[in-house]
Amino acid sequence: MASVEQHVEEEILQAPSRASATNGGIPVENPATGEIVATVPDLGAEAVAEMAARGRAAQPEWEAYGFDGRARVLVRAQKWLMDNAERVVETIVSETGKTYEDAQLAEIGYAGNAFGFWAKMGAEYLADERVKSSQVLVKGKKLLLRYRPLGLIGVIGPWNYPLTNSFGDCIPALMAGNSVILKPSEITPLTSMLLAEGLRECGLPENVLQIATGRGETGAALVEHVDMIMFTGSTKTGRKVAEEAAKRLIPASLELGGKDPMLVLSDADLERAANFATYYSMQNAGQTCISIERVYVEEPVYDEFVAKVSEKVRALRVGKPEGYGSVEVGAITFPPQLETIKDHVADAVQKGARVLTGGKQVPGAGRFFEPTVIVDVDHTMKCMTEETFGPTLPIMKVHDADEAVRLANNSHYGLGASVFSKDTARGEAIARRLDAGAANVNDAMINYTVLELPMGGAKASGLGSRHGAGGIRKYCSQQAIVVTKLAMKKEPFMYPYKARTSRMLAGLFKFMYGRGKRD
Repeated sequence: MASVEQHVEEEILQAPSRASATNGGIPVENPATGEIVATVPDLGAEAVAEMAARGRAAQPEWEAYGFDGRARVLVRAQKWLMDNAERVVETIVSETGKTYEDAQLAEIGYAGNAFGFWAKMGAEYLADERVKSSQVLVKGKKLLLRYRPLGLIGVIGPWNYPLTNSFGDCIPALMAGNSVILKPSEITPLTSMLLAEGLRECGLPENVLQIATGRGETGAALVEHVDMIMFTGSTKTGRKVAEEAAKRLIPASLELGGKDPMLVLSDADLERAANFATYYSMQNAGQTCISIERVYVEEPVYDEFVAKVSEKVRALRVGKPEGYGSVEVGAITFPPQLETIKDHVADAVQKGARVLTGGKQVPGAGRFFEPTVIVDVDHTMKCMTEETFGPTLPIMKVHDADEAVRLANNSHYGLGASVFSKDTARGEAIARRLDAGAANVNDAMINYTVLELPMGGAKASGLGSRHGAGGIRKYCSQQAIVVTKLAMKKEPFMYPYKARTSRMLAGLFKFMYGRGKRD
């Protein structure tokens, strides 16, 4: 990974206020090998404050580019990403240990689409809106709703998708005309640094996008200096971010944990359902907020479904990615996550569950866990109630769809869900009953790729959403504008008060608002 090391060395040389860094830097490990591939600055609060000042100073020029000017930069960035896709994939794999396919499909594919989407749709979503009103006092006046950038946006990204869920949130914030400071996970900072380099090459003005590498203290400092915070990560940390944002009365958008259920009805296409359960539980080694983390299967098809899934999962190859097509399941990126996975499997077995395949850490170099299928599970077990974030799939037998819905909704989380049934009308009806921000029928996770749809969670899975109109408007404040064209010297209701005028207004209000029928 000489190219990655060279890139990071260049970024360290350019890192703002190196004197404000702490602890001499953060080593970045390849979790598939245990090797240190780079070291990045551990920036302190002083450095973050200085970055914020530079970002604020740079923002007005960037806003003045207008939608067309900003879109041109994003379109150039889209081409840069495609031209440098292999370099970006290598960087992602080096710091996450995920497979090349996971990096290509879920990261390159997403970001390539996102650059073009926000370049095209930003102006439409943020265009001035003419507003009509029933208020008689504003008849003849021009009423406008305007969106304007908040100024300086802070993004705190997760380690599992350093391009999609970390840098990806910067794209709409930039298109809206804001400056952005991105604090990537200290586990996976290299991708963000590389993308920032690419955007500079594409003409993004200096200091409009800055990367604040560091640990939790760096993220805490960021919340103290920005006008809005976008956080993706655990529910526990998300609560702390929300509390600190509330103290400053700044908006916060949070995508937090998930425990996404899959419901398999007795009339489902079992081959399709088994393929989707296998792929979307094991993809990225299960380290996706909207992974399938638990499955409820109606009793008549339970045994057949379990047999199909077990066979497919047993055939998966796990290990160090050596290139495209080498393995299906890569490494566990975050060291403590491996302990959580092992704990959830052990807890299930101790409480009576059976492991049909997998169930153990893979010995040797790197952090890997065997693709695992668990049955005879219930809601007393952590694997059915807590976020595992690993390559495990617990499958539970239910009597009917109503029981499946009840158990699926019996969770603190509500990020995503899926329902499989050949009767799509019934599947949709059940999807509407699920407490989740997104629900797929005969599919899973695909909603995340549809940037026209909002992506956000219910309950403890977060606040706000990304994607859709709301995914860029959240980086703006709303401004109401009223323009009076026919400007009289004085409005009729102004001083001095006159009884005749007051009676006339009272009659007008009664005529307009007093004609409704009482029940």
